[in-house]
Amino acid sequence: MLPIQDLTALLDRVNARFILLLCHHNADPDAVGAALALSSLLQRIRPRLRVEVAAAEGPSRLSRCMLTAFSWDLTQDPQIEEADVIILLDTNTIQQLGDWAGRVEATKSPIVVVDHHASHPETELLATLSIADEVASSTCEIIFRFFMDMNVRITEVEAKLMFLGIAFDTRHFILANSTTLKIVADLIDSGVKAQETLSLLSMPMEESERMARLKASRRIRLIRVGNWIVALSHVGAYQASAARALVSLGAHVAIVAGQRGDKLKISMRASHEFHQVAKVHLGRDLAKPLGEHFQGMGGGHAMAAGVNGIGNLEACFKYSIKLLRRRIGNV
Repeated sequence: MLPIQDLTALLDRVNARFILLLCHHNADPDAVGAALALSSLLQRIRPRLRVEVAAAEGPSRLSRCMLTAFSWDLTQDPQIEEADVIILLDTNTIQQLGDWAGRVEATKSPIVVVDHHASHPETELLATLSIADEVASSTCEIIFRFFMDMNVRITEVEAKLMFLGIAFDTRHFILANSTTLKIVADLIDSGVKAQETLSLLSMPMEESERMARLKASRRIRLIRVGNWIVALSHVGAYQASAARALVSLGAHVAIVAGQRGDKLKISMRASHEFHQVAKVHLGRDLAKPLGEHFQGMGGGHAMAAGVNGIGNLEACFKYSIKLLRRRIGNV
């Protein structure tokens, strides 16, 4: 069966009435766009379904602007224990659900994972059904295929949601392949005005984010691993933004960590050149083993990944470099 048919068969098997869609903490436009588009699709093909969408610890600032533009609200206090089926969108590890992780793990209801990241073994064990495609540019691209496979015409709002998710995860289509661009063309045919819609992904940077980027640059430590320049730094917040900034400054790989007590939060970014030549997948080769080593979880994309764990910054950086040297040495 097609993936969407596997999902609908599961809904029928458990006689589902209430579906809960959950996104990772600080949910980005791909996660939010995918969840809202899937919510709309499910309610169109199963009109009696009640569907709620929630993001652990809330959506990102950019996603909040997107939600405002579409006059859409997320559920603040999801009824996790009441859901007949829980669907995790763009969520590679259970720890990305923050305080909800334990409640989701304890549920007896089926858990479905829809994602485009490298799968995590613990998440696979937890999932009743896993619909994952690492080749897809974004989770929104997977949801687009659901519409096609169900032969459901995409509305203008649904098209905009998926367009924004794809645009965000491909860095405004810089990382898009031919399949992704064909999907984008179909979404435009469904009513998306590209320039007008893309403006929803453009907003002034907050001062706190600017400060985090500048602090990360000031605290930078550069290490050579083979022919590659790896930038290490630490900030209290906006680790992902800081890591992106360090790569844009010239690092091939940026690892930016934050620590509160003994809890670690690490974001990693890599240049396209590094991924193509070194053949290193940050999510699989670095974040996953790093998360396991520090009693947490890690995962993500080839060029963007994250880790939550327990430990200290220096040990985290040392082990990250060890993993990179080991992986590059095997290429």
